Amino acid sequence: MRKSVFYILLILVSFTAAGQAPPNSELRLITADSVNTTLDANKPARAAFYSAILPGLGQAYNKQYWKVPIVYGALGGAVAVYFYNDGQYQDLRKAFRIRLAGGTNDIYSDAAGNPIISDLGLERAQKTAQRNKELTILITAGIYILQIIDANVDGHLDDFNVDRNLSVTPTIMNIEHVPSGSNFGLSLTYSF
Repeated sequence: MRKSVFYILLILVSFTAAGQAPPNSELRLITADSVNTTLDANKPARAAFYSAILPGLGQAYNKQYWKVPIVYGALGGAVAVYFYNDGQYQDLRKAFRIRLAGGTNDIYSDAAGNPIISDLGLERAQKTAQRNKELTILITAGIYILQIIDANVDGHLDDFNVDRNLSVTPTIMNIEHVPSGSNFGLSLTYSF
């Protein structure tokens, strides 16, 4: 019983002590700073979502317009290389099928029907073209994912303060001259 009364009195005293102001205190009105400090916590996710929907849209959302042509150039180049590799693969495959059927009128034979590339060479070239085609698909997917990550990171760094007043300045200074020589010190000055 004594413990519960003690705890109740302790709680009541703490509430009354917190509500009192010093006798000579003034109420001060502190104005808000003129810098906009509102942070959009969903901006990185929104930018990544926009980039996933349409490549380059996340970069445009982050107002990094100069990156949009780079994104489309990289993706367009990768797609163009894919179609080139696919065309070569289809040509080699068609020629290899004609050779397996016993024909000699493929694009890798001369006008007389003599093969320029052997059957084994066609098979190896076909496998190489297929591997290049699949590798180009992976590179295109990597570029697509990289532009989504770039939009997300830019969304995070949008709130990063890069003001000129933020600095760390190391200086070496002569502290005091003493008869045996000078004493030097190192000072790091933080400005923000």
